[in-house]
Amino acid sequence: MKSMSSLALGLAVLFGPWAASARADISAEEVRDSIERGVAYLKREQRDDGSWPDPVGYPGGITALCTLALLNCGVEPGDEQVQSALNYLRKQTPTRTYSTALQTMVLCAAEPKTNLQLVRRNALWFQTQQKREGAMKGAWGYPETEGDNSNTQFALLALHEAERIGVAVNDQTWRLAFDYWARAQQTNGSWGYKPGQAGTGSMTCAGIAAMVITADRLNRGDAEIDGNRIRCCGQQQDNEPVERALAWFGRNFSIDINPGDRGQGWLMYYLYGIERVGRLTNRRLIGQHDWYREGATKLVRTQEPLLGFWKGVGHAEDNPHVASSLALLFLSKGRRPVLAAKLKHGPLDDWNHHRSDLANLTSYVETRWQRDLTWQVIDSTAATVADLQEAPVLYISGQLHPDFTDDEVDRLRQYVNQGGFIFAEACCDGDDFDQGFRALTKRMFPEPEYALHLLPKEHPAYSAEERVDVKFIDPELYGIDVGCRTSVIYAPRNLRLSCLWELARPGRDQKLSDQVAGQIEAARAIGINVLAYATNREVKYKLDIERGAEPDETRDPFERAKIYITQIKHNGGWNAAPGALANLLRVITRETGLRVSTDQREVTLGNPQLFGYQIVFLHGRQAFRLGDAERKQLRTYIERGGVVIGDAICGSEEFAKSFRAEMAAALPGHPLEAIPANHRMFTTALGGFDLKKVGRREPQPQGEGGPLKTVVRQVEPELEGVRFDDRYGVIFSRYDLSCALEKHDSLECLGYTREDAAKIGLNVVLYALQQ
Repeated sequence: MKSMSSLALGLAVLFGPWAASARADISAEEVRDSIERGVAYLKREQRDDGSWPDPVGYPGGITALCTLALLNCGVEPGDEQVQSALNYLRKQTPTRTYSTALQTMVLCAAEPKTNLQLVRRNALWFQTQQKREGAMKGAWGYPETEGDNSNTQFALLALHEAERIGVAVNDQTWRLAFDYWARAQQTNGSWGYKPGQAGTGSMTCAGIAAMVITADRLNRGDAEIDGNRIRCCGQQQDNEPVERALAWFGRNFSIDINPGDRGQGWLMYYLYGIERVGRLTNRRLIGQHDWYREGATKLVRTQEPLLGFWKGVGHAEDNPHVASSLALLFLSKGRRPVLAAKLKHGPLDDWNHHRSDLANLTSYVETRWQRDLTWQVIDSTAATVADLQEAPVLYISGQLHPDFTDDEVDRLRQYVNQGGFIFAEACCDGDDFDQGFRALTKRMFPEPEYALHLLPKEHPAYSAEERVDVKFIDPELYGIDVGCRTSVIYAPRNLRLSCLWELARPGRDQKLSDQVAGQIEAARAIGINVLAYATNREVKYKLDIERGAEPDETRDPFERAKIYITQIKHNGGWNAAPGALANLLRVITRETGLRVSTDQREVTLGNPQLFGYQIVFLHGRQAFRLGDAERKQLRTYIERGGVVIGDAICGSEEFAKSFRAEMAAALPGHPLEAIPANHRMFTTALGGFDLKKVGRREPQPQGEGGPLKTVVRQVEPELEGVRFDDRYGVIFSRYDLSCALEKHDSLECLGYTREDAAKIGLNVVLYALQQ
């Protein structure tokens, strides 16, 4: 057998190097490194009293900006330098709009309960400083000036954060601000620094954010409460100014200049505004631009390579403390993990009857998981499978029969097969969506084993995070089991989930009856349970998400030169994780450059075609039994140099017991035994990974009323094997590899983590290829 180096060299000479994506995306590692170096720079620049130098005349302003950047980059509030900065900032009293706004945002982000009285003081100050008459009525200034859109934006951002932690803001303040921004908008949809001035990118970002925030406070919402009565699917109020502004922004988008600014200044301030627009409007794309990838690429490439700072052009931004803080805020806040995406589908706007449903549920999950999260809107008609994979959960809601083309249905199935999860809900009156979604699932999964069925009450979707109080809602959820878990969950309209999430407005005092409050709490419990089950509470930062390959319709001219691995068909759930092997083979191609086919090929152990494959994959989830002829051919296959890689899907004890019994029957005299942890299979000797320690999930018993949990332990890899002379002809994992490889790893699965399952699988295949 050739060595791996000679095999790889030969394939490279014949077929050329493996190429990743043609698009030169910035990598997640580069962004993490950039953030770390920027944080280190700001920490080095802090003075002994906790402050940063303030040459622009805003007492505490630059210190607050630097502190806000550190907090958003993941520096804990308890960090010694952050505490020093907080102590300095708490001594500052409100005198200037910018510095007071930034101070307020810091106090809300770090120890909000401790800082609550200071935040109330600042919120009251802002409300008294708002202009109450004249052309700038509703705006804020320095505050001695007449007002401008930049100061006004920062005042609203501060009040927005204050209200999120429970500080009441007068409705009149929001109304005056909304009316001001509506008057100040240009006919083309943009905003300038002041009303009547030409629009710029930075000020249009400010206008969009301001209109989203104020409209959210003032709109009646898409659901209403009247005593114990809840009215769902109400009359929606459009925010047309935001749509016009987004259209202008899409036409004028740039990450190299601040559009409309002839002096080409305020670039960092503008990029910070882009992040806010993307996050508040829940858009991954602005126009046709992936704003975060493009902006992150710009910032990483322009960071000072030695000291790690950024420096802009013009007033304030030529100060590296200011520029670096704004850059770090873009990089850190813009990469927040996407918890779920709301799928935009036809007919018309039927997908969005409760426009704050997912936003409010995401805010609730943030408080429970103590992690900053975001959500997105994805257009079903335009999204590729890779686009869908940006979100671990697709949320589909509606009242009418949903419209999906055959191509869209195919992409939804591919999304689920590659690890995605669909959470659907029928809202409003009527049965059209229920009938339409059930029909959609049959189009997605026509096989009878994938039928939509009622989930038993012991399913984790009912209790993974919280117990649902059945006094208020007794849920009945339906699901489709794909691979190693339930990958589609459907809630019928009688649960009214989106309506109740719409009413769960975070940070606002609401006087609710016990009945209504109980229903809202029960609906949130169902939502967070499903999301916890779907994601394992492991949501990834943007750019960390693996984007699967789109299907390639063109035939590879070198198809016959590829390495093939086939899957063994048997009667023990042989295809319970249909994407596991294909995903492993993609990892091998990506990591080694070898030309490995991801075509799904299956044979039985009695088929003579078995001998055409050097490696076969035998996994399952139930007990199975082989016939005498199959055992005989299996023995011959291994004796001739073939290798069997086996895996108990989801750590199935039934399958592991059958696998051991069948190997003993087929290979007498060759026992299945532990492979030593120091075997070269677990080292880099064959071109793979160093696997001295790997992560293994161990589900924990669920206590009374407690959440479903798993513990990930760092352990030596445990594989078993059957030796033939100096090689292993059978390699078996009783701990799950397949569910993790398929990206369907579940809170209930005993097995290796997704990353380490891929590494173990790659090392095992590289070992088998060199026997």
